[in-house]
Amino acid sequence: MTPQKVSTNITVFPSSAEIVPEPLGAALIISAWNYPFCSGKIGRIVMAAAAKHLTPVTLELGGKCPVIVDPTVDLEVTARRIIAGKWGCNNGQACISPDYIITLESFAPKLIDALKVTLEKFFGKDPFQSADLSRIVNFSHFARLTRLLDDPKVSDKVIYGGQRDEKRLIIAPTLLLDAPMDSLIMTEEIFGPLLPIITKMEEALEVVSSLPKPLAAYLFTKDKKFERQVVASISAGGMVVNDTAIHLANHHLPFGGVGESGMGAYHGKFSFETFSHKKAVLYRGFMGDLMVRYPPYTTRKQKIVRCLLTGDFLGLVYALIGWNS
Repeated sequence: MTPQKVSTNITVFPSSAEIVPEPLGAALIISAWNYPFCSGKIGRIVMAAAAKHLTPVTLELGGKCPVIVDPTVDLEVTARRIIAGKWGCNNGQACISPDYIITLESFAPKLIDALKVTLEKFFGKDPFQSADLSRIVNFSHFARLTRLLDDPKVSDKVIYGGQRDEKRLIIAPTLLLDAPMDSLIMTEEIFGPLLPIITKMEEALEVVSSLPKPLAAYLFTKDKKFERQVVASISAGGMVVNDTAIHLANHHLPFGGVGESGMGAYHGKFSFETFSHKKAVLYRGFMGDLMVRYPPYTTRKQKIVRCLLTGDFLGLVYALIGWNS
């Protein structure tokens, strides 16, 4: 990237300035696909190790990515796009995968029916026979997901799916309705094919804000006023309105987390900026040397410096000609 010219000010006149990007140096990228950075715990370990060497870090972690759905949506399209972002993205094993849905209680049955119909259309009546449904990455994560499903607080909340095949490491797409907020599935990142639906639309923003900041947040609505409210109110690594996950495909947008979901960003030019140091360079010649910067610091010199620093140009004129302002 070419140096970026920037303006200067009167205190360093005459001069020119620019920002010169330079590489930070060797970079270690830890990017295994099987859940290495999906918790703040791992992020803290990496940061602690890097801090010993004063090494900067960019952390893309995870979090519980919410999907807010209001009743104004195109139901068929909404169902397709939620499913594509959840089960189409490695069967929910993606850091930007939808983690839970918040919708209106009266609208939930319609949304659930649309999800069921579309899931069957995509993966068949027996999802275990589908060639398009990913397996769980390993037995450890299969056991973790089983623990979420076997939590007594959600044992009666499964309304669709729930089938498991440990030998083949397959868990069917699963919907749960109104899992308690203190259940395991609502306090841990799911990172799998389980999708709770919460009917607390009136408290949607409060619910999202009560949990750690997510890597991504999704909103489905035709209500522009509500859209602006949600975008302004929710702090997340990124947001998509009326779709899920596809913001990753736009290299003009930075991708990264905030708070518990990470720090820093990359993609496109943002990757270049992340791995670069912006070196400030100021150029001067040998003319225009202001003697006020050199001792002895007389009262007149001090007045001139104060006027320069505060932008008091009239006071500067008075000081230069020896008048009291």
